[in-house]
Amino acid sequence: MSLVDARRPEWLRRKERGSIPVIQALVWLSLGLGRPAARLFLPAICLYFMIFSVAARRASVLYLNRALGRRPRWLDIFRHYHAFASCVLDRVFLLKNRTDDLELRIEGEEIVSGILASGSGCVLLGAHIGSFEVLRALGRRQPNLRVNMVMYEENAQKVTAVLNAINPALTGDVISLGRPDSFITVQRCLDEGHFIGVLADRSLTDEHQVTRPFLGDPARFPISPFRMIAILQKPVVLMIAVYRGGRRYDIHFERFAEAGEIPRRPDASALDGLVGRYVARLEHYCRLAPYNWFNFFDIWK
Repeated sequence: MSLVDARRPEWLRRKERGSIPVIQALVWLSLGLGRPAARLFLPAICLYFMIFSVAARRASVLYLNRALGRRPRWLDIFRHYHAFASCVLDRVFLLKNRTDDLELRIEGEEIVSGILASGSGCVLLGAHIGSFEVLRALGRRQPNLRVNMVMYEENAQKVTAVLNAINPALTGDVISLGRPDSFITVQRCLDEGHFIGVLADRSLTDEHQVTRPFLGDPARFPISPFRMIAILQKPVVLMIAVYRGGRRYDIHFERFAEAGEIPRRPDASALDGLVGRYVARLEHYCRLAPYNWFNFFDIWK
């Protein structure tokens, strides 16, 4: 392993599974059959990955042991995989704006509506819990709301290529991390009144992280997203959409910080406090919906 690879976190070192033709076939078969019929394939897919994705299964066990407060059974691991597979499948239909089969319950929508009316732009602070695509779908249903996702796409190039082909118009809503102009693009979009989605529970390197208690044990979280938030000086709203089984998603919006509340150049103590507040809310939602945590790697080691 090279020195560069050694500095990359585990989730970036994982080799992407599957092939583009197989992924394409599954996507178009799902769209052709419809969501209820496509869901019939999920148990077999989940069992396959439970058997052959050893590292991910081990990470699932480590997480569920903490989230459930007991040793997980095989049924628990299956439910974890099934929740993830369900969200991935629903992403296909959401990208095609086919939301009729979904029941979306929203808590705190007035927070987003107020910021949207002000035209100030907003940072939507999320995590790999449940489905962020549901939130983007809600944004597309609001004529004045434009949601851009800040994300790193290089670790899932095959899936990204297939999903982008479903609705090519949405590729412009993604701001790719790791490019020289990424931050400038984020600032421009916010100045135009857009909402920017940031998933702050993964780091691109093993550097610039802090350790915070999470589900009973110290875990590592990045601080770079919070430095960016401080510089942007925009309102920050925590957003989590948990999958509740069947066709239901519960979408939660919470105020995290007002514009100007966070110092533009926060010291180490202030950054640590921001990360701690964020991690505490992640823990709340992991307890509330334990099968919705989709970081299949060990963040505690």
